[in-house]
Amino acid sequence: MIKTRITELFNIERPILQGGLMWISLAELTSAVVNAGGMGFITALTFPDPESLRTEIRRCREMTSRDFGINLTFLPTLRPPDYSSFIQVCIDEGIKFIETAGYNPEAYIDHIKSGGITVIHKCTSVRHALKAQEIGCDAVTIDGFEAAGHPGEDDVTSLVLVPLASDALRVPVVASGGFADGRGLVAALGLGADGINMGTRFAATKEAPVHENIKKTLVEHSELDTSLIMRTLGNTERVLRNPSVEKVLEIEGRGNATIEDIIPYVSGLVGKAMLEEGDVRRGILSAGQSMGLIHDIPSCRELMDRIMAQAEEVIREKFLQVLTSERGPETG
Repeated sequence: MIKTRITELFNIERPILQGGLMWISLAELTSAVVNAGGMGFITALTFPDPESLRTEIRRCREMTSRDFGINLTFLPTLRPPDYSSFIQVCIDEGIKFIETAGYNPEAYIDHIKSGGITVIHKCTSVRHALKAQEIGCDAVTIDGFEAAGHPGEDDVTSLVLVPLASDALRVPVVASGGFADGRGLVAALGLGADGINMGTRFAATKEAPVHENIKKTLVEHSELDTSLIMRTLGNTERVLRNPSVEKVLEIEGRGNATIEDIIPYVSGLVGKAMLEEGDVRRGILSAGQSMGLIHDIPSCRELMDRIMAQAEEVIREKFLQVLTSERGPETG
């Protein structure tokens, strides 16, 4: 068993987190992750209103007796969600963990903390992570450039970003971006992190509530099959390359593109339809470079058992072997 500050903070057996995945992090996936000894987060903004989130929380409780978390992403929008009401539902329902992402959550930290909730904030740079620590977040997830979704604008890979964050912060650090197996877990721990966050890998599990075509696509494609869109808008997103993505890149390439120009292709509702119907040519699918490490569609428990077994084997066979050879043959 690998114990870290993250396993202690979340009271879990395995230092593996399933972060919020829009339309995907529902009760089925989240409960499967926590039942397998990790920490999972239901994505609040998947639901049209706070009461719908309440219903999903209660549905998840029917699938697990363990604690799980809620992801709350603060987005720039003309019609902001009623974040305070979403937070109040979490408090009312006894949620102990919230993962925040997107914009700085400072305006809502006091409300969240009033419910005794532990907060982990997802960041894409050390400067943002330091701010999260300053405003009272209990831990941070640091997203490297390999990550699916929005990896920030600095283009720093996990290999560099994770140790920088670990050196700079007092709070526990979770590594995200490029992690999909036990080797990655050991690497993250070696870089100073207290655990890993996986998104793309969990999307290709039996419990992920998406069409089988989506899961097969993640298996069949490689680390070379992602593209970065919305770079010209300062809102970079790493996604699976498909005809919709190629169209977005074409529009951006013309210069002076606006969000209105690409909305028909990047709309969340179009992406939701793709996940449900399985047409991978239509809509945008967030996918990280870890896609190259996905070779099958296991259950969450099978996946996490495998990760832990591989991590322990790497530690035993690689590190201990090296240490033993450096010391010379044991005597006694």
